[in-house]
Amino acid sequence: MQKTKKYYVVFSGRKKGIFTSWDDCKASIDGFSNARYKSFSTKQEAVEAFNNPYYNYFTIKKEKTKQEKSVKPSIYTIERNKFLLQNNNNELLRNQLPVIDSLCVDAACSGNPGIMEYRGVHILTGKQIFYYKHPYGTNNIGEFLAIVHGLSYLKRHNLSQPLYTDSVNAMKWVRQKQCKTKLPITEKTKDLFEYIYRAEQWLKTNTYSTQILKWDTEHWSEIPADFGRKK
Repeated sequence: MQKTKKYYVVFSGRKKGIFTSWDDCKASIDGFSNARYKSFSTKQEAVEAFNNPYYNYFTIKKEKTKQEKSVKPSIYTIERNKFLLQNNNNELLRNQLPVIDSLCVDAACSGNPGIMEYRGVHILTGKQIFYYKHPYGTNNIGEFLAIVHGLSYLKRHNLSQPLYTDSVNAMKWVRQKQCKTKLPITEKTKDLFEYIYRAEQWLKTNTYSTQILKWDTEHWSEIPADFGRKK
């Protein structure tokens, strides 16, 4: 039986690109730290994948447990959600309070630069929708990537929910379609900058109708995607 032809997309490897043979793909990824690749059955699918962020197509195994877990809501969040549901038809309150059926994102950094994380959380359920971690980044980079990841997720799943962030700076970078970080490109950060480049390319090549809204921390407490590390 003749084997079905496959197209191999190498997102991160010695040589990035689209390969038509497994041997060429393997030569690019074998022994390469944090190699990311995926096979596709058609050239069109492979080209589309290569021109989009890799996280649209797979989740790294070690992150799967974190990605599927739920974030335990605070008592404040639980009570606020009850209040919002009970007053769903009150137009005045809807203008003063967050949309409960929405996605929110936040980032954290242990040191700045340092270990960077970001995640997206569904406010109503407290479910963690996505999670990403890099050993060396900044909080601003994380906030920017979190918004782009959220936009990509909502578009891919045809969801009309708004997206909340507490970072004015990241909102500005997203509008400008550029991550204006001052972090230098080094051996520690070169794969992170590849990730940033793909996020910027997604913004430049995609349209979206998602509302990006500023989370009102002063009146609503910490954003539900917060990592809870503030002192």
